[in-house]
Amino acid sequence: MTNLVSISKDNDVAVITIDNPPVNALSPGVPEGISTAIDAVNSDPAVNAAVVIGAGRTFVAGADIKEFGKMTSGGPRRSLLPLLLHIEDSGKPVVMAIHGTAFGGGLELAMAGHYRVASPTAQVGQPEVKLGIIPGYGGTQRLPRLVGKGIAMQLVLTGEMISAQEARRIGLVNEVVAATELIPRAEAIAAKIIANAPLAVQYTMEAMNKGLEMPLAEGLYLEAVLFGAACATEDKKEGTTAFLEKRAAGFKGK
Repeated sequence: MTNLVSISKDNDVAVITIDNPPVNALSPGVPEGISTAIDAVNSDPAVNAAVVIGAGRTFVAGADIKEFGKMTSGGPRRSLLPLLLHIEDSGKPVVMAIHGTAFGGGLELAMAGHYRVASPTAQVGQPEVKLGIIPGYGGTQRLPRLVGKGIAMQLVLTGEMISAQEARRIGLVNEVVAATELIPRAEAIAAKIIANAPLAVQYTMEAMNKGLEMPLAEGLYLEAVLFGAACATEDKKEGTTAFLEKRAAGFKGK
């Protein structure tokens, strides 16, 4: 990590904080810091999930506009895009805690997570067309997968900003909670997810993320393969036994 990104632990949930004043722009060093933090989460057996939040009054306002003048045609592939794939493909759930603004690259960062919680005053949007560019970090791909093509086309072509409540209505964020409850709720959601069998959670995320890129028949085949892999785990035996014995399961991630 760099001094722009820090990580702390709350039991088995890691909190990754982006701290790049004044608006936590994705300046050089920030994507690298987030990626290193995700690596730390994935390699730490004592951590089972992560919450990502911005320090101060905003989540991530977006990419650093000053950097656009230096960017070549291959810029997106070499900068933020690998990080977002890294988050999406993480074997451990990542909850995004959105407050203030999440515009452009900030929203694209949030969409790479597995769950999104927002404060009531948060605003999100993809305003790239107003700058003469298009979303370069997944906005034209993840957004329609989350909210549907029609609404995604509206948001990307107009560049309009929407409220947290509207984002919740269209399915872009999962929940809107009071600002004081943002981190506690994000951590509670992470804890609720990781109370389940770790490998089952990992396989479920893989089935959804990879399956949505495939024709239905191939996605169903992937699901069946991962279902079989889950059935071969010790956690499957423990989970079914605990259910029949009417007790809490003691999953070990094996």
